[in-house]
Amino acid sequence: MYDQGLTQRQLTVITELDLEVSSGEVVAVVGASGSGKSLLAHAVLGILPKNAQVDGEILFKGSPLTPERSEALRGKEIALIPQSVGYLDPLMRVGSQVNRAAQLSGLSGQVTQVAVEQTFNRYGLASVVKRFFPFQLSGGMARRVLVSTAAVGKAQLVIADEPTPGLHPDVVKETLNHLRGLANEGKAVILITHDIEAALQVADKVAVFYAGTTVEIATAKDFPNGTIRHPYTQALWRSLPQNEFIPIPGTQPSPDALPPGCLFAERCPWVTESCCESRPQFREVRGAPVRCIHADEEHPC
Repeated sequence: MYDQGLTQRQLTVITELDLEVSSGEVVAVVGASGSGKSLLAHAVLGILPKNAQVDGEILFKGSPLTPERSEALRGKEIALIPQSVGYLDPLMRVGSQVNRAAQLSGLSGQVTQVAVEQTFNRYGLASVVKRFFPFQLSGGMARRVLVSTAAVGKAQLVIADEPTPGLHPDVVKETLNHLRGLANEGKAVILITHDIEAALQVADKVAVFYAGTTVEIATAKDFPNGTIRHPYTQALWRSLPQNEFIPIPGTQPSPDALPPGCLFAERCPWVTESCCESRPQFREVRGAPVRCIHADEEHPC
């Protein structure tokens, strides 16, 4: 990025992100804004800005997901459900848009028409809706069209980037059930969201991101059971209105001012001198990976 005038500055916005999603599984990615959730999705899709420098490795079906391979698979075996319905082309009928998504995924001819019709039926969209423009759709219908663009083809990995903010609770539940349905068909689904409560309705696992780092990957049942391990995960859970509604003090560190030790240390009630000396590594605690040296001690959430 540019600081002042033509002075360039490099920011390390992601430090250590770890995530694995298997076929038939919904993995929710939660965390505050700026924690790296959408950047991970863009890295998988190969749509990061040209000035971004990427280290590490992403594997898809066991093979490295190089920029060239990512471009070849994007829209075919890897599909995105974007955050905003504004991604729909306002000048194109929605049926044509879903048809185009099917063609890009490798379908052709009569098979494409059948696939589009079946997908619209599946998501409760009448055939006449195919002739509508996006402005003629309700919010729930537009969201179902976006899901249709990912479901109509042969995608094996579906990334849903914040698909539910601002929606009526009934539409939220409907959208999440659609994602669960895709996983039940054998697809791998990454659900990026701020809403832990919504994610727990359909997720198998929840990956918690903080300041560009994965701090814990818990199972969905760990949350209501009170067995989540990382202090940040526990703080997120307690901050929900239906729990204790306790705010998390402090702010997430800026990418240009990351501390040398644990990234959550300045806000953590468990912090000790050791936490500030070096970054904790992922380790197994009570059956799940967590990045905290105190996670196996007695700290009820």
